[in-house]
Amino acid sequence: MRRIGILGGTFDPPHIGHLIIAEEVRNALNLEEIWFIPTYEPPHKEKAAMKVNMRLAMLRKAIEANSSFHINTIEIDRLGKSYTFDTMKALTQMHKDTEFYFIIGGDMVEYLPHWYKIDELQDMISFVGVKRPGHSLDTPYNIKEVDIPLIDISSSFLRERLSKKESIRYFVPDPVYTFIKENKLYE
Repeated sequence: MRRIGILGGTFDPPHIGHLIIAEEVRNALNLEEIWFIPTYEPPHKEKAAMKVNMRLAMLRKAIEANSSFHINTIEIDRLGKSYTFDTMKALTQMHKDTEFYFIIGGDMVEYLPHWYKIDELQDMISFVGVKRPGHSLDTPYNIKEVDIPLIDISSSFLRERLSKKESIRYFVPDPVYTFIKENKLYE
């Protein structure tokens, strides 16, 4: 049985927090790979600031140095809003020999009661919760907790800095930083 971690998000832009979470969970749970699943349109947020092709290009650059990290475009291919239940139902049917670990931060752990078909989803996959500053991992749902270094970085924080012409160097991998600068993204 393969053991795969899933990290979904808009990745607008992808940052070192995403990579640290993915690597820490992969090591702690002895997972073979982490699949990053960028959403086409998030169901619980406003639309992404960048078009999907630019977010996908940044994500490719962010993970290129880690052979255990891969991108799965199932939600982009679907177009529109995607719910985790639909995505994971499709993935579990396509990969019957795989045990999936869906990684979420404390903010999403708190939001679990509002997730679409959460009870069926929990029967399908294992949730992995990682702490985020200001959020709790207390929930009635079964969550595997993985301790990670607390790094308070969010994509919205980075977009705000970029809008003010402030540097985001070292908050994102160098290839992402270069790509953002070369393409004048978030200006």
